[in-house]
Amino acid sequence: MQTPRPKSNQPIPDHAAKVFTGKIFDVYQWEQEMYDGTKQTFEKLKRPDTVVVFPVLEDGTILLTEQEQPGRIPFIDAPSGRAYEGEDPLETAKRELLEETGYEAKEYVLWRAKNPVTKIDWVCYTFIAKGCVKVADQKLDAGEKVVLKPVTFDELLEISQDEKFRAQESVIDFLQAKGDKKKYEELKGLFGVNF
Repeated sequence: MQTPRPKSNQPIPDHAAKVFTGKIFDVYQWEQEMYDGTKQTFEKLKRPDTVVVFPVLEDGTILLTEQEQPGRIPFIDAPSGRAYEGEDPLETAKRELLEETGYEAKEYVLWRAKNPVTKIDWVCYTFIAKGCVKVADQKLDAGEKVVLKPVTFDELLEISQDEKFRAQESVIDFLQAKGDKKKYEELKGLFGVNF
């Protein structure tokens, strides 16, 4: 079954022209009629969709990563990456989890699928991978240094407030869980951490 892709709030029209093809980003332009009848050129980027995976081990530990990549400041993240062309987001999540951690999960829960930026045709899928077990060594890209960082649920909530934390699409949920006991229990339950 295909993972559903949410529609953009500002889709690229069928008559838009691709004016640039990049390695990650393509640029589309089109003429848009304004309210006063004049026309302006609108522009939107398109890129491959991405996934973020929060792996939960059988003991309730959550695996984050401490990463370095060329040209970037070191950061903390959950395993994540780009989808290959035609690859379903769930398959991307499974592949990225295995490559970056060496773990596989018994169950994947789609937490959210969101188009985070209006001017980019791009969806970020966030999965919670439950019952993770180690099955292989990491298989990292040449431009990745990834160290696994096991944390508790409460430590995850704290780390999410660190400026080095990259999984920004989840920060609001983590903040709400820190300030609201009901939301804390709901999110902890979603992660399957009930002890």
